[in-house]
Amino acid sequence: MVFCIFSGVMPMDDRTIIRRERPGDEPGIRTVNLAAFPTDAEARLVDCLRAAGSLTVSMVADLDGRIVGHAAFSPVTAANGALGIGLGPVAVLESHRRHGLAAQIIRAGLESSRAAGFTWAVVLGGPAYYGRFGFAVASRFGLSDTYDAAPYFQAMSLIPDGLPIGAGVVRYHAAFADCGC
Repeated sequence: MVFCIFSGVMPMDDRTIIRRERPGDEPGIRTVNLAAFPTDAEARLVDCLRAAGSLTVSMVADLDGRIVGHAAFSPVTAANGALGIGLGPVAVLESHRRHGLAAQIIRAGLESSRAAGFTWAVVLGGPAYYGRFGFAVASRFGLSDTYDAAPYFQAMSLIPDGLPIGAGVVRYHAAFADCGC
């Protein structure tokens, strides 16, 4: 069974632990991101966010001391100044995909973000996939992004009435631009 300190995370097997990143995990996280994406852009982004002190929530799937999955959460700001959290990138090694591992990491990260005081979250990704976590097309809430990614730009409230309705353009951390992402 998976050991996890976050409620709402379901067990997978007896050796996988969903937990927050800790010192020494950086090489494993980089390896997962390099293996999961066609370029090194996402791995560089995570490194840049960490270096900037803005990898606010960083969740890993640890299998016998080896990182096999990762989800990054970093600050976002709406035009009205409302601070939220942005999910991404999310990466799982090919050999561990299609078993719900990414979903467990995402759920644990959303819960950790809520516990850290964030009231809303955004993601750039497939509506069918991220809808299962409660994300919906952000334009429905009067939110947009700088990437012109609707309907892939999605938002969700982490607490009742937590979304900044009508808050305008949501900007990701500068590392997204500085690292070429």
